[in-house]
Amino acid sequence: MKHSCIIVDDEPLAHEVLESYINQGENLHLAGKFHNATDAGKFLLSNKIDILFLDIEMPEVNGLDFLQSLREKPITILTTAYRDYALEGFELGVMDYLLKPIAMGRFNSAVARVIEFLQLKKLEAHVFPDTTTDSKNITIKTGTKTLSIPICSITHIQGLKDYSIVYTDDNKKYVIKGYLKVIGKIFDERNFVRVHKSFIMARNCIKNINQDKIEVGSYIIPVGRVFKNDVMSVLRSH
Repeated sequence: MKHSCIIVDDEPLAHEVLESYINQGENLHLAGKFHNATDAGKFLLSNKIDILFLDIEMPEVNGLDFLQSLREKPITILTTAYRDYALEGFELGVMDYLLKPIAMGRFNSAVARVIEFLQLKKLEAHVFPDTTTDSKNITIKTGTKTLSIPICSITHIQGLKDYSIVYTDDNKKYVIKGYLKVIGKIFDERNFVRVHKSFIMARNCIKNINQDKIEVGSYIIPVGRVFKNDVMSVLRSH
């Protein structure tokens, strides 16, 4: 199955690079290319896509304002020369961001994350506290399967639109139906802390903070301004 995508970027070179990468893969179908947000917005009014490759610095309407204006937001990958915009992007439910010049390996990694999310999303999983084991596990029900996941194995939870993604230390992911604000109530504040509007982290995974970001394995977790004091308190308690 191919996933439809569009490119919104005012740079012709960015179009060439992204289109080349898309055409070399087997999982994407390029449904449109736009050099400004206005034309892209008109297209999206009557066309549904899976993935949006979105530049930020564009004339008239920048990418983040455009994304915020969309009623139905596709899964979005930012394409930008500015690393700092990533924090703002996560506020709007961005899945990933690619720094220009974009390497093909990094592009493929971002696309793989999106496709994995779209596939897991179809399973309509739900999460419940496991009261039979003194809350040492959570129960995830997906289709006919019921899984018991040790809470100590969870590194962080990411909110993405009306879903939450639970990440574990063995590189597994579980896409759960439900907003992060609701799902987060299952995780005890003694073991987890909100670090961003879109992220909850296990306290024992917060080892250091660098330029308002926390590294957990291959993941970079942004730290929101209003949550920074809580994160610093966790660091001081170690």
